[in-house]
Amino acid sequence: MNEGRGGEGRGGEDKQSFITQELHRHNNLAPTAGSAHVKVMSSLPLTWLTGNTSLSVLVDTKVVLACPPASLTNVLIIRWDINLRGKPSCSRAYRRDNNETSERNCTDERISWESRPDLNPALQIGPVAMTHEGYYRCEVAAQEGNFGLGYHLQVSVPPEVTLFRGSNGSIVCRAAAANPAAQISWTPQGDCDTVEQQLGNGAVTIQSTCQWEDSQVSNVSCSVSHVTGNKSLSLDLNQGIITLEFPASALLIILYVKFSLFLVILVIVGCTYFQIINDCRA
Repeated sequence: MNEGRGGEGRGGEDKQSFITQELHRHNNLAPTAGSAHVKVMSSLPLTWLTGNTSLSVLVDTKVVLACPPASLTNVLIIRWDINLRGKPSCSRAYRRDNNETSERNCTDERISWESRPDLNPALQIGPVAMTHEGYYRCEVAAQEGNFGLGYHLQVSVPPEVTLFRGSNGSIVCRAAAANPAAQISWTPQGDCDTVEQQLGNGAVTIQSTCQWEDSQVSNVSCSVSHVTGNKSLSLDLNQGIITLEFPASALLIILYVKFSLFLVILVIVGCTYFQIINDCRA
């Protein structure tokens, strides 16, 4: 099968040329043939449904991408062009005349036809991974015209949120390995320093380190906002510090006992001192 060139950047003339060649091949004719049947096919309105949509899906789930609506009884050719970051373009095609499927450069087994393409030409991806971010386009050549529909697929990965004590009395909130990047806010507001780390696979780690000068602040909360959901963690700043509280009467008793002991010790030391002096004179 003539794979042609697929993808988002292909112009209308290239698309029409690809479909025209495939229609001629479908009718077992050379591209220059001029039979009445080919003229009827080429005189049909060439309608390209060039709409694109942005689609965000959660990692480790399954997604199904549909082709443009067309009656399968009138479909001649169905073609999926898949362009992933850092990988060669992959193409999957189906020809109705001989009920034949073909593919080129398609090595990811998690991307496949949802079922038999003659029954449903939708593409299935699952489980979805970060490597599946990219552009997917379905092109359909049918009796009533030619159609295309594209998807910009983004994979959402929830962050791993942790809240812990840092150095010098600081508190650290970390939203790790998220796609897209998460946002961090604090209650109450403190003196914060936020850094962003790109992990190379599209994921981002955000870390916010805060300190509070107000001695009255005893509890802080870190709120992480993300497209996959929000999360909040709290930390007691006084945790680990033991505070003993006594009523006023108990404190007076403790002071009285300590003072009494001090007097007793003072008397004993004085008596001992005078006894030593008397012994020396004798």
